[in-house]
Amino acid sequence: MTLSIIGAGFGRTGTLSMKSALELLGFGPCYHMAEVISHPSFAEHWLNAAEGRAVNWDMVFQNYLSAVDWPACSYYREQAEHFPDAKVILTVRDLNSWFESCQATIFNIMKAPPEMVPPHFAHVAKVARKLVAENTFGGRLDDREHCISVHKAHIEEVKRLIPATRLLVFEVKQGWEPLCKFLNVAVPETPFPRVNDRESFGKNLPNP
Repeated sequence: MTLSIIGAGFGRTGTLSMKSALELLGFGPCYHMAEVISHPSFAEHWLNAAEGRAVNWDMVFQNYLSAVDWPACSYYREQAEHFPDAKVILTVRDLNSWFESCQATIFNIMKAPPEMVPPHFAHVAKVARKLVAENTFGGRLDDREHCISVHKAHIEEVKRLIPATRLLVFEVKQGWEPLCKFLNVAVPETPFPRVNDRESFGKNLPNP
């Protein structure tokens, strides 16, 4: 098993819906922050990456066919080089609504004092603070203009670095057709998954 789909889109761009969609299409299991939540030992890979240490990508993704969301999307370039046959999907959405969604969900977790984070979630919060809050946004999670500027720069970088023949820029509201065409698979009869909206975010967190 080797990684065949690389998700380059930031979190809160429909990545959990993409995880579900890719798994329905046969490109699963799909790596997502939810996997780090479920497997605390995975956090070490990403803390090493965030500190600039070497990462064994074959080991990280040894049981996965695809990856989306943070933390994986922060290292899409490295994955694209290491898995040259993998296709890249850049999930996008309106950037103002993306920022508002982040503020209402994941940014709150990153900004919470460590003592306020439930013990069962501490490993995820540690990864998110280092890799996303610090390394990606420079600690400026409340600065709308800055966060949107960082996100825009990321989108443009992906488009610049990944050949167009290897890249799909995708909004989950587009549904199955462009995704299935890009992956050369049949369109399922089931509706495109719609999960992890702002209201349901808390339901996706693990119980202590």
